[in-house]
Amino acid sequence: MAKWTAEQLMDMTGKTVVITGAGGGIGLVTTRELGRVGAHVVLAVRDVDKARRAVAGMRGEFEVRRLDVADFDSVRQFADSWTGDIDVLLNNAGVMDVPAARTAQGFDVQTATNYFGPFVLTDLLLPRITGRVVTVGSQLHRFAKLNLSDLDWRARKYNSLAAYEASKLAVVLFSLELQRRLTAAGSPVRSVIAHPGVARTGLVSHSSLGLINRMPFLVQGMEQGALPLLYAATEDVPGNAYVGPDGLFSFTGYPLIRKPSRAGQDAAVARELWEATAALVG
Repeated sequence: MAKWTAEQLMDMTGKTVVITGAGGGIGLVTTRELGRVGAHVVLAVRDVDKARRAVAGMRGEFEVRRLDVADFDSVRQFADSWTGDIDVLLNNAGVMDVPAARTAQGFDVQTATNYFGPFVLTDLLLPRITGRVVTVGSQLHRFAKLNLSDLDWRARKYNSLAAYEASKLAVVLFSLELQRRLTAAGSPVRSVIAHPGVARTGLVSHSSLGLINRMPFLVQGMEQGALPLLYAATEDVPGNAYVGPDGLFSFTGYPLIRKPSRAGQDAAVARELWEATAALVG
């Protein structure tokens, strides 16, 4: 089979794409490539000045807006200020294996950044979205244990890696339930998961898992890691598709629609998680 690359991106002229965490890493590569094929790309970022410097000189139409997905006030301000349609919302911002900390609203920073924030942002922007919601997942969701009664790590001793894994399983289940609700409502909007495999970025540089960056046979560069995001955002994939690299264990390779873990396909748990999250974040 032919390997899909960014050279096969369709023309995106007239399309608006919002990408969170687009100021660096895979998000910036994705921004660059979508801008190259004509999309109006909105970089939703914490550091506006950094993002503006990052896209300076790039070919394309870019707009930078402030958004901290871990801060619900920031999320609501971003959504309230939005006018017009969004063809693709790409929930890319994330943190990994970080020390215990709380957001301005008192939520676990890691869970808020990776899951609660995208949940709220998607909910608020959904009336504006005409095409699809792409949320970035991780193969580490396969090792997660989700505690629906303690999503915010208040009753348990905080474990940074376990919190990351759980947040990424929550993202997979979020996509499943979102697609169910969209389908039930007769909406043409699709919810899709994309994961970059094991990409050499700064996300794991501070973590014990950062050692994997020294194993070139298990890791791919950011250009390759962005391909599943680009594929999920532009190709005709089904609702709730799980797009990742086609290589061994989905660590490296070219975009392919695969399957998440069995836990990530549990529709009943996905509904429970949605209700628990909605009650928690208001």
